[in-house]
Amino acid sequence: MHSEAVASRSADPKGPSSRNGSNPPLDSVSLAIIEQLQEDGRRPYAAIGKAVGLSEAAVRQRVQKLLDQGVMQIVAVTDPLTVGFRRQAMVGINVEGDLDPVADALTAMSECEYVVMTAGSFDLMVEIVCEDDDHLLEVINRRIRAIPGVRSTESFVYLKLKKQTYMWGTR
Repeated sequence: MHSEAVASRSADPKGPSSRNGSNPPLDSVSLAIIEQLQEDGRRPYAAIGKAVGLSEAAVRQRVQKLLDQGVMQIVAVTDPLTVGFRRQAMVGINVEGDLDPVADALTAMSECEYVVMTAGSFDLMVEIVCEDDDHLLEVINRRIRAIPGVRSTESFVYLKLKKQTYMWGTR
């Protein structure tokens, strides 16, 4: 696993997104830059420029524009097990009434790494990263279920991670 990753973002409630029409579609050069950074988030701009046919300065400018527009972000990615988080789970949540206040409350919880509104069996899906089973139980039972509007939860505890990739942004 690389220590850094680039995640292209299809939607970000806090910023612009190409999916809602705020940004024009990305050209092939920008997509190639994103692919280069997804392979190695620390790759030098000069090396990226050589691969995509631009100068180092032009790559730097494009990367900054992609970051400013919220198209991508460059972040360090850790393996939760190696930093003391031995329990991960996906939790499906059904809500009575408006989803937004519940989603906002979940988003504010540090254990919730991923919060998405869905269509189907659940109104919300939330990925939780915890230290152990006791921590997971406390988060689900005492915190998530205590949020006003939460009607029910169903937990899917991760037994083994087989694939985690951030390469989906340019296919």
